[in-house]
Amino acid sequence: MLKDKLKKLKNIKIEPDKIKAYAVDMFGKPAGLGDLYREHTALLKHREWRGAGDTLYDYYRWLVNWKDMIAMVGKAPVSCVKGLMRYRWFASYLSAPAFVDRHVMGLRGPQLRMAHLHYNMIVKHTTKLIGISMRADERFHPGNKLSKKIVLMDEIVPNEVFTGFPNLIPIPLQTLPIFLASMVDQQITPPYLEVTESYGVPADVCPLPSGEAGVAIEDDYPKIGCCMISTNMPCDGSIMNTSFLDRRLQLPSHVFGVPLRYNDEDVQEYGVEEIKSLIAYVEEQTGEKFDWDAFFSKMRDYNEQLDYELQKWDVNKTDYPQMTGACFWLYRIFYFNLSGGSNKRFLKVDKKVNKIMMQAYEKKTPVSKVMRHRAVVWSCPANYYTSFANWLENCWGINVVMDMETMISYLEISADDKEQALRDLARTYQRSIMRKHTKGGYRNVVDELWRIVEEYHVDTVIMYDQISCKGMDGLNGIFDDQARERNVHFIWVKQDLMDPRTISRRDMRDQVNKYMQTVLQEEPVDPTLLDFEDDLAW
Repeated sequence: MLKDKLKKLKNIKIEPDKIKAYAVDMFGKPAGLGDLYREHTALLKHREWRGAGDTLYDYYRWLVNWKDMIAMVGKAPVSCVKGLMRYRWFASYLSAPAFVDRHVMGLRGPQLRMAHLHYNMIVKHTTKLIGISMRADERFHPGNKLSKKIVLMDEIVPNEVFTGFPNLIPIPLQTLPIFLASMVDQQITPPYLEVTESYGVPADVCPLPSGEAGVAIEDDYPKIGCCMISTNMPCDGSIMNTSFLDRRLQLPSHVFGVPLRYNDEDVQEYGVEEIKSLIAYVEEQTGEKFDWDAFFSKMRDYNEQLDYELQKWDVNKTDYPQMTGACFWLYRIFYFNLSGGSNKRFLKVDKKVNKIMMQAYEKKTPVSKVMRHRAVVWSCPANYYTSFANWLENCWGINVVMDMETMISYLEISADDKEQALRDLARTYQRSIMRKHTKGGYRNVVDELWRIVEEYHVDTVIMYDQISCKGMDGLNGIFDDQARERNVHFIWVKQDLMDPRTISRRDMRDQVNKYMQTVLQEEPVDPTLLDFEDDLAW
């Protein structure tokens, strides 16, 4: 039924001479979004005026985020205060409301509401994980029982398999101190990188495993958990980082291996055996038995949520996409890795978002007032500038309708057949974040990009060039040549994943500005966003 509706839609055509800035000041007069920024920080002078209804809704959601953060502290005030004093990264989460503000700038109507629902769910689940970590921290509560129920896992290991252990609490070790913290606060990673480099690790190592190692060296991981699950995902840098983590944690550990050549059928048996070995290890360490009934129940929720996700993708293939910017991929990787069907709140949010999306789609509501270019973002995005896609849309009218990290595994997992479920899990884990399109061969990174460009009717590709990553080396010329053959605008954006000192947010914007002004000879939609300083911002 959805596909029949998609076929009926016509193209949106906006003449360039009719494009106008769509930000307004508090009196309803046209203004630039950049005028809201304080000098050097990109912090807001005051909240964006979006008209009475949208402004009130935006402010209401701002209060809800603060409510969830305060509720976390209220459940364990002593533990949270001790955590704030003990861990450098904890204070970064105080800037979470500003993080959400960055990602909803310029949004109106249905798009504002969908984005806020998604980001609030991220805030809710993050505060839940922080609260559990602080209450279970053996530095504050020696010998507590909660810590013994926690299974630590590498942040790249998705949560789906742990839904079969309903009495245990899986916690992704590096997610709170470094991965999510670096998205909320660009200033948090450099101190950890510096301490790693002081131990002799070269500065050109990928800052993700380097930063994670720095947290271990600084002893800034909460002291929780009964055992640890490490993995070979996504790359060799993360594998080497496990040596730092293992020495610091001093917990029983298990290496969960995932095949690299995941398109080959001859590796699937190995993949299943690794899943079985992981389950057996958790059973041995905790005394809990894998509960197939609980697992199947959660996988039904997982599959239902996946169906809502695929509807977002189908709508974005049309001329009336409804979800662009960073919300798409941030929410996707968050629930895929940290929920995996275990938290029904995510499913409730997706039901609400789907209803809003389909109503807006039926009305042929444009995703933004200005849509000059449809874009795909490829390669791994910069953690310190997750709102980059929002800036692309607000400044240049470049609407990101799909990206590499959104299009991770979209395979259903059997909810009634044990052996098939294990096979589905193995294939799903082989297509996890930062891995599906960077491992497994040429066709997964190159051919897959052009398939998506065609399916989503894209005229522009934003290609992240992560300068500390060796994964994309050697493909630059191939991408450029094939983009010219297809008449696709191909914009390289250098970034350093988690280190804004190497290539700043401003440097990233400048690369796009130069391409748009010199190659395409276009004028910005909002000139006030063309150049501004935000090195001192969170």
